[in-house]
Amino acid sequence: MQNKKQLKQSGSQLRHSTRKARGRTIPIVLSADYIVGLTDGEGSFSVYLNPPNKKYGSIHYRVQCRYYIKMREDNLPLLKKVQKFWGCGKNYFQKEYRKNQRDNYRFEIFNYQQLKDIVVPFFQKHPLESKRIKDFELFCKILNLALKKAHHTKSGLQKIKRLKEKMHN
Repeated sequence: MQNKKQLKQSGSQLRHSTRKARGRTIPIVLSADYIVGLTDGEGSFSVYLNPPNKKYGSIHYRVQCRYYIKMREDNLPLLKKVQKFWGCGKNYFQKEYRKNQRDNYRFEIFNYQQLKDIVVPFFQKHPLESKRIKDFELFCKILNLALKKAHHTKSGLQKIKRLKEKMHN
């Protein structure tokens, strides 16, 4: 049981990290639990493999590892809070061309160092609850291989391809 001082401190912290709007409390700063839930529902850990572009002198596949949260365009203020929470990443407008769909914004982190040093440790400390945890585990393996430039060898590239095939099933 918390003592009165602890209750007073937590109440003060709550008052300073929330605001009232339309009769409900809205957090000014998002919590780790909120980020985990949002990622479970609207997020993705994705890997893209681009073949070498000989036109530009490239001889190796390019591995792109991306963590993102995609939401309707009216949720841009929330995605700005997500960006503030992470302290990195970018928000991008994404035009929707399918009928009966709305345009979107996508918060994305794709910098390898930020993924390795910020995103991966965060989700290791605050595990996902949904099926996305499997994608996260595969994503971590692929990111580590990409950081070691394993895709510059035929066997390393095949290993990355096999891991990628298991994602999003």
